[in-house]
Amino acid sequence: MTGENQCSCACGGAFDPTIAFQKSACCAAKLIRKTYHYVCSRCKKINPSRFLFDERIFDRAYFCEMMKASRAKAKKKKEEIIKLLMEARSGELPLLQDPCLESIPGLIADLDHFVGADEDESYNPVLEKNSVFSMDDYRSHILSALDCGSRFFSKINNLGADHREDKVYRFVTLIFMQNDQEVELTQYDNDLMIEKLET
Repeated sequence: MTGENQCSCACGGAFDPTIAFQKSACCAAKLIRKTYHYVCSRCKKINPSRFLFDERIFDRAYFCEMMKASRAKAKKKKEEIIKLLMEARSGELPLLQDPCLESIPGLIADLDHFVGADEDESYNPVLEKNSVFSMDDYRSHILSALDCGSRFFSKINNLGADHREDKVYRFVTLIFMQNDQEVELTQYDNDLMIEKLET
């Protein structure tokens, strides 16, 4: 024997002695090799080899073929998933014109009222609630809170009595401050980390 289920003759040829010399005990037919055992070529019943101490054989060629087929199957499945995702992706949305705030009636006036940029105070929904939103006051309050370093949004104290309203005013002020590159906002779960940027 020269290796696993292999032997050689004087002429230098290598062969499997179980397949070459042994017949099945059930049908007296030639044996064939499966993944781990020899089986009868006629009824497929397992037959132990008389030439091996360990009946459990390992067919390297079969194993390599199965591994190659498995890798090909996995590759094909991956390609199908990628193709499916590519087909499900929405196409580009080309903007044929620049966004126009005037296209929404009253939007500019409402934004001016909200940030206090309008000169006409005849209608101000904030004033109707007996409170005045001053972005400058909130900006100063936030910057003073950042004097000691970065801080979470939830850790900045209120300026007004209404907690919910104050939270909205602080958030709006922070958005404008980030746009002006005064602060940098980073999302952490349900909170924001506020970092003061050096000017």
